[in-house]
Amino acid sequence: QVQLVESGGGLVQPGGSLRLSCAASVSIRSLYAMGWYRQAPGKQRELVAQIFAAGNTMYADSVKGRFTISRDNAKRTVSLQMNDLKAEDTAVYYCNLFNLGRNDWGQGTQVTVSS
Repeated sequence: QVQLVESGGGLVQPGGSLRLSCAASVSIRSLYAMGWYRQAPGKQRELVAQIFAAGNTMYADSVKGRFTISRDNAKRTVSLQMNDLKAEDTAVYYCNLFNLGRNDWGQGTQVTVSS
């Protein structure tokens, strides 16, 4: 059973920054993809960013240029640097691991952008 533990959420003002981290209980070096999803109240969970084993990344259009995903294989962590945060970024953010057709999820961390 893979365990993913998120940290770094909180309350931030519009235009501010936060950094989310996800620690995995297994080696992530060769795993197909890790990513971040988010779910706002009353909305479906959506993909925010993904990073693949080769290091290539993809982002939702709404966060391009503001968010950066990275991975540290030695520390078994995936991070999401979020800059220029907007009210519409408010959501619970979930770490995701996708490998061999299986999805594993963290418990989620709340990000609230408000003045």
